[in-house]
Amino acid sequence: MLELPVDLPADIVPFAWLIGVWKGTGVIDYPVGDERLQGEFTHRISFSHDGGPFLNYSSTATFLTEDGAPAAALLAETGFWRLARPATAADPGPALLPPTAPAHTRTVDDVEELRAPSGGFPIEVSLAHADGALELYLGEINGPRIDIGSDAVVRSAGAKVHTASSRMYGLVDGHLLWAWDIAALGTPLRSHASARLAKV
Repeated sequence: MLELPVDLPADIVPFAWLIGVWKGTGVIDYPVGDERLQGEFTHRISFSHDGGPFLNYSSTATFLTEDGAPAAALLAETGFWRLARPATAADPGPALLPPTAPAHTRTVDDVEELRAPSGGFPIEVSLAHADGALELYLGEINGPRIDIGSDAVVRSAGAKVHTASSRMYGLVDGHLLWAWDIAALGTPLRSHASARLAKV
């Protein structure tokens, strides 16, 4: 049985089922030129909050040898998940600039105003990867399912070519299942990895 946290800020209530640490394994299958990159990996995801209107996110993955031993670090990414809504004068920023209007505690009614005709809520996910890539995703959370696609991918001069991504997350039988499509290294957007994680 999945236990949901209580007393959350209204803006992260739609994400409540994600909060916690998830671990498991997944598979990679992606063609690059004449080569097919395949294998299994371990994956750890953490969703947490510190009282703000967003989730803190971190993720790591390690490639496994055929006998299941750790072989190579594949991924380290960190970022923030939030409902997509216009900033107001009561919000801080940009940078360290303070709000220019009195603080407003957002309510369930404020969040409900964001609900889309599909029944879900629009979201924004910003991620920074240790390999020099930054991604901004836009999408929707609708109950226990999340669909996001990259709106922008920014790479440092030394990062490998990666031009687009889409991800799907879902809660199935108490497990977090996800699938990740990428366009990278000359291959058009297609599935490259998926995993099944359990809350720990």
